[in-house]
Amino acid sequence: MDAERIIKKYPNRRLYDTGVKKYVTLEDIRGLVRAHVKFRVIDAKSDEDITRNILLQIVLEEEDKGAPIFSAEVLEQIIRTYGDAMQAFMSSYLKESLGVFLHQQRLVQEQMAGLIKQGPIGVFNDLAQRNLKLWQELQQNLFDVDRKESDAGKEDRS
Repeated sequence: MDAERIIKKYPNRRLYDTGVKKYVTLEDIRGLVRAHVKFRVIDAKSDEDITRNILLQIVLEEEDKGAPIFSAEVLEQIIRTYGDAMQAFMSSYLKESLGVFLHQQRLVQEQMAGLIKQGPIGVFNDLAQRNLKLWQELQQNLFDVDRKESDAGKEDRS
């Protein structure tokens, strides 16, 4: 198992990744998240874990770039859950819901990749093969029924 990377945030706002021994940006940290790399961000002065703050800062920057995920209405609803008896439930609910969503997204992407890899000709070829097989089975079944009726007719004449 890979060790957790430690990123230190200094008073000058710079972030230093102790794993690769260099200064990094929020975009670099975003890359770690996307690559599923485990890390923690520590305030260099107080040793406080500020990972959530950095992740929230990345989310805020992403929200400003284009079509936001969190509309004002969604943010208002989230804020209303703070201090409510359902606050702990909301956290686990969001976590599980996002897990299911990401799993479904991965499945759809894998299916689309398979279709693209196979190409439209491959899809039509598979469809034609299945249709041909069904047609052959249908003809064979009809032939078997005709033969059985013919054999039954011969037995009646005897």
